[in-house]
Amino acid sequence: MFVGYARVSTQDQDTALQLDALRCLGCSTIFEEKASGASRRGRRELARCLASLKRGDVLVVYKIDRIARSLFDLLEILRQLE
Repeated sequence: MFVGYARVSTQDQDTALQLDALRCLGCSTIFEEKASGASRRGRRELARCLASLKRGDVLVVYKIDRIARSLFDLLEILRQLE
């Protein structure tokens, strides 16, 4: 199953472009939030998204900076998924 994650940093930004792209790629479930990417703290939808993934699922993001703001953060997410 393709699972999507969309994020914008502020309440006045819109996730529509990301959501359209994720749907076009076949994401059957999409987690969406408006939260700063500076930290994983407070990003409840990201936590829910990662917890929902099962073996064989594919996590899809519009751009890599939507899920992680640094290489360290990305590596931590990948370790969690292992």
